[in-house]
Amino acid sequence: MEAHGALERVGSGLPRGWGDFLGQIAVWVGFVLGYQVARGLADRGPAEALHNAERVIELERRAIGLVELDVQRIAIATGEAFVQAANCTYWLSQFAVVTAALLWVYLRRNDAYLPLRNTLIVANTIGLVGYVLLPTAPPRMFPSLGFLDTLAGSAALNHGSGVIELASNQYAAMPSLHAADALIVGVALALVVRNPLARAACLLFPVWVWFSLVATANHFWLDVVAGIALAALGALVTVAWSRGRGLFTHRRGRTTAGAHPPARGAAA
Repeated sequence: MEAHGALERVGSGLPRGWGDFLGQIAVWVGFVLGYQVARGLADRGPAEALHNAERVIELERRAIGLVELDVQRIAIATGEAFVQAANCTYWLSQFAVVTAALLWVYLRRNDAYLPLRNTLIVANTIGLVGYVLLPTAPPRMFPSLGFLDTLAGSAALNHGSGVIELASNQYAAMPSLHAADALIVGVALALVVRNPLARAACLLFPVWVWFSLVATANHFWLDVVAGIALAALGALVTVAWSRGRGLFTHRRGRTTAGAHPPARGAAA
């Protein structure tokens, strides 16, 4: 009885009760698991991924050059603690930070939750299609060009760790979903937090993530640019879908009202 009462008290503090809260958890966990499996299945081997990465390298050289090498030099020269901070950002900035942000928005700014969740799902789904169509190796697979895999030196967690190796696709660099998710979460939180300093931190978060992705040699800068574009596309699709759904609901309600006019003498 005491446990039941405690659950009821907690449920009364949830924006929409236990049913909706557990339903949202199921949606997000299901999406993450399904996404990870599909991402692993999208691995079509190293040959095509390496070839596509070479094309990215050539495009970057024709544009502004391989600035990733300069970013890495700056990060390494700053010190080991700085490099480890970038490493941790790479591992945590996607699903850990995104999940925490979703939970906070759901509990504290519930009206903004569905737009944020839907934008993330749309962007990540489109990104998965990109991995299938354009598998691309990350910079760390090109040590001959001077790239250093900063994650390889971590004994606790690296791309060779059992769980990471099983669940991840090593050739899914283009577009960068880390970059897309960081931008989506950063902007969404900046729109709903009230403290100016917190708002500034939210807007700086994606910039730090983008820097970390390049500094750890896990993404080319073109991958990051593609991730930014992907975030914008995900937001546009979500907004268009929401507006279309609202228009459909409005028209359906108007048609229904017109098809069944109130009876004569009925109260207006």
